[in-house]
Amino acid sequence: MACNGGSLSIIDWSNQDIKSCLKKEGFEENTIKVLCDENKLDGKCLLVLNENDFSIEPLSKLTLKDRKCLYLLCKNLQRENQNTLMELGVLENHSANLYSSHPNYSKLESEYCDSERISPPISEDGKPRYPPEKTKAFLSFMYVVAVTWITAFVMVIVHDRVPDMKKYPPLPDIFLDNVPHIPWAFDMCEVTGTVLFTMWLTVLLFHKHRFILMRRFFALSGTVFLLRCITMLITSLSVPGAHLQCQPRNYATQGTSIFGDLAKKLSQAYVIWRGAGMSIQGVRTCGDYMFSGHTVALTMLNFFITEYTPRHIYYLHTLSWMMNMFGIFFILAAHEHYSIDVFVAFYITSRLFLYYHTLSNNQALMQRDSTRTRVWFPLFSYFESSVEGIVPNEYETPTEIVTNICQFIRSKYSEFKLHITAAAKSSTSTTIIETVSKTSNDKNK
Repeated sequence: MACNGGSLSIIDWSNQDIKSCLKKEGFEENTIKVLCDENKLDGKCLLVLNENDFSIEPLSKLTLKDRKCLYLLCKNLQRENQNTLMELGVLENHSANLYSSHPNYSKLESEYCDSERISPPISEDGKPRYPPEKTKAFLSFMYVVAVTWITAFVMVIVHDRVPDMKKYPPLPDIFLDNVPHIPWAFDMCEVTGTVLFTMWLTVLLFHKHRFILMRRFFALSGTVFLLRCITMLITSLSVPGAHLQCQPRNYATQGTSIFGDLAKKLSQAYVIWRGAGMSIQGVRTCGDYMFSGHTVALTMLNFFITEYTPRHIYYLHTLSWMMNMFGIFFILAAHEHYSIDVFVAFYITSRLFLYYHTLSNNQALMQRDSTRTRVWFPLFSYFESSVEGIVPNEYETPTEIVTNICQFIRSKYSEFKLHITAAAKSSTSTTIIETVSKTSNDKNK
């Protein structure tokens, strides 16, 4: 940079040093006259310029080119003189620099500075990176599998706690009290969810960044269903419709051990888990009302489909939203859930999706919220640590997918061959050493 000031610290730069610096940087004569001759700008003043100074005279009257160049010059000098800013009391600690979001950011905080809180890209070419990180995708898959097992077991428990229908009739509900029961509606809801799931699998198959999408989907789905386990256990609502024949299962009988009772519950939980909790798979449960798992699945699939498909495919987004809304209607028309179950499920799912993607798409917000995020959603900082910016909706053709699979198989085969070759060489070397050692021992004897 032309403004180096020789061996002097920036706070020791005189008005003449600033004038020489601005001339070397190519500022107009009128700008130099205004800053140096009329306003006596020195090094200390230049270092602590902030956005408020740029919005008022005399800086506001400079040409746009010189204002921007002066702004960039100030930011470069501030980045290079963090210790000096601390000595002046402008910054309170080392972590509060131009590229951080420390809460004690100080007097330099402004709209200009806010826009610079995004971390510099890790890649050398300056382009954002989207590493697939297949290990993280696998861990997120194991996370959602574990949560579904927990959910299935909790559903068995809450089924055994379902209130007696004779003693606790269905609660008053505006929708259920005014819409007649449609027996086939719940099956239609699950068919709608199956179609949405097929659409989502198609998006995953062709999306270039499929592993990032997978781990986000698994992480969010697992977290929402984990929250659902808590709400199901806290309060047992009465059965929402008289057509539902729900009675607790009495596992424990005389002479049955606790382990036998637990084994029966685990067996029933496996049936629920294997059938994904769907009635079309022969799964029937009661008591798991607050909040609706079917609404969670429909909403999560809808939001992921609309987020990770191009905006110009509006007909797909419209179809996805219509299926989401019709699926919710079918749940209520079947009288399988209270209206509050569906509303809470949609709200929690959509808010968690939006909160997660707002942080992941905006690195500045993620940094400012890092502590709170680690507390409330510890998986987020781990899964999104290497993603830089908004994941673009880029797709691969079937030919590219087949080529990538072939390359992956060849690379794994090459690694396997190298491993076998290395093992064979190691075994041969060991055999030779043993033979030489044995021969030497025989000669000594």
